[in-house]
Amino acid sequence: MAGFMDMLGSMINQGMSQTGRGRISRALGGNGNLNDIMGNLTAMMSGGSGAPSSSAAGGRGGALPDILGQLANNKMAVGGLGALAGALLGGGGGGAARGAVGGGGLAMLASLAFSALQQAGQQPADTPRGLLEPQNEQESQALENDAELIVKAMINAAKADGNIDEGEIERIIGKMQEDGLTEEEKQFFQTEAAKPIDIESIAAPARGDAELAAQVYAASLLAIEVDTDAERHYLQQLSTALNLSPQVTAIIHQSLGVPG
Repeated sequence: MAGFMDMLGSMINQGMSQTGRGRISRALGGNGNLNDIMGNLTAMMSGGSGAPSSSAAGGRGGALPDILGQLANNKMAVGGLGALAGALLGGGGGGAARGAVGGGGLAMLASLAFSALQQAGQQPADTPRGLLEPQNEQESQALENDAELIVKAMINAAKADGNIDEGEIERIIGKMQEDGLTEEEKQFFQTEAAKPIDIESIAAPARGDAELAAQVYAASLLAIEVDTDAERHYLQQLSTALNLSPQVTAIIHQSLGVPG
């Protein structure tokens, strides 16, 4: 079985779109200085207060500074965010680090979704799974299921403008293989990329779970440039299928620095 947390780590680290890594930096509150994020995370892991530094907190957009203090007891999420920030700084996500980067990606998407729903006046009923330390195999599998859906959402979104042909698929796979993409994961990616666009199959598992729906939408924004009418139309259809309000999607766009 493909390791979806690992796949997500590779897709985030290698970048599905040219601007994807910059959007992740913004979501993390980087504002061009990821060293601030690393400092905050290091302070938390060593027992610090976890308060965002002034440059990381300055400027609206990053979701992480809003929820950073809530992660102090979740060493797994903090460590994953550290791996994610390290990958963006050039540390790479190869080998065993892929899963950590993927976990950091889930925590980042969960924090963004949580913050967007709060700002839109939709107080989440529960803390998203991506911000919780799994306590048993069932909870670990639930995170892996979330990662699978997000991987599928990113691949589906990449097909929105019709430019993901065989050459593009091989280019993306080639980059992911630098991180240790397995043959099974490669086959999964190729199979999903070859399928017709299917928004319903992406939206249905997240419908009724506002936090997961917002994560799926945000992950889709990381996979495309949003510079064509086809991509903008795809996002409109996806947000409708996910039952996300225009206010929530606007906040997600702002958090990632993507024009609405």
